[in-house]
Amino acid sequence: MWSGSSMFIRRKFSASNFLNETREYGTTCFVYIGELCRYLMSQPEHADDADNPLERIVGNGLRPDIWLNFKRRYGIKRISEFYGASEGNVAFMNLLNKDRTIGMTASTIALVRYDVDADEIIRDAQGQCIPVADGEAGLLLAEINETQVFEGYTNAEATQKKIVHDVLAAGDAWFNSGDLIREVKVGFTAGRKHYQLVDRVGDTFRWRSENVSTNEVGEIINQYPQVQFCNVYGVAIPNTDGRAGMAAITLKSGEQLNLGDFSAFVAGQLPAYARPVFLRIHPEMEVTGTFKLMKGDLRRDGYDLSLVADPLYVLKPGQAVYESLDETFLAKLRSGSAGY
Repeated sequence: MWSGSSMFIRRKFSASNFLNETREYGTTCFVYIGELCRYLMSQPEHADDADNPLERIVGNGLRPDIWLNFKRRYGIKRISEFYGASEGNVAFMNLLNKDRTIGMTASTIALVRYDVDADEIIRDAQGQCIPVADGEAGLLLAEINETQVFEGYTNAEATQKKIVHDVLAAGDAWFNSGDLIREVKVGFTAGRKHYQLVDRVGDTFRWRSENVSTNEVGEIINQYPQVQFCNVYGVAIPNTDGRAGMAAITLKSGEQLNLGDFSAFVAGQLPAYARPVFLRIHPEMEVTGTFKLMKGDLRRDGYDLSLVADPLYVLKPGQAVYESLDETFLAKLRSGSAGY
């Protein structure tokens, strides 16, 4: 507004009207959040999608699996993905227009090893945190100092829960972001390291002694042609360690999941420990007001046939194709005798 630009604000987001309105109002930039861009990618593709005035976009939550296709389809020249939280003391910005990255930060940070199964930071014999290896996902911590102030919340107890002490030295203090990120190589960056968001710590689970990122598994499943949206989360199975993967899937209009072909796709794209054990065909994916996928109710429902009216499928031990989950196998799961 200061520079003389105009702004078009719609009362409610509409993926189907989006392109027509950008053309009508000559929109050159837009702000995205959460899975908004995936909603746009789910619209029927037309040969003239890139014939629009859009040039640059800024926001957070554009996942790496659709990043390049989104740029190509809509003719976007610059994506300025950012990362941050209103209460945090650290922020990242993709200033150099590098693909699939939250960009760089001027803050002092540390990526440390995190036990997702125990939901706690891993420490060494001296009680200090352990930095991750290059390219490995780690919990993002930001040092609290005079230039990186963490003011906290109105609740003192909540504030203390977000502070980690003795990270790299006795007595230091760091802000716990609650997010797993990793360094990525994106070419020339003037010496500035670039990073990629992996997952929230609560959205990563451990299965078969391996850490599984729900976002990374979801990005793979979203590439299957019949899938419109996928929401991945961990569920408990009695007499097993960690949590098994479960995927709630919303299919594209008119599609019925081809279990054989889908099973082969999952087996070919994901290692055994990352393949969802359970599938739930969900008619519509719930999102927050900022287009983030909601997992709470899905986790609580799990694979309980008495709570879930949607079709449920299971990948049984030793089998290659998902099968309908019935009461007989559910009884084995509950008794801990299903073979996992």
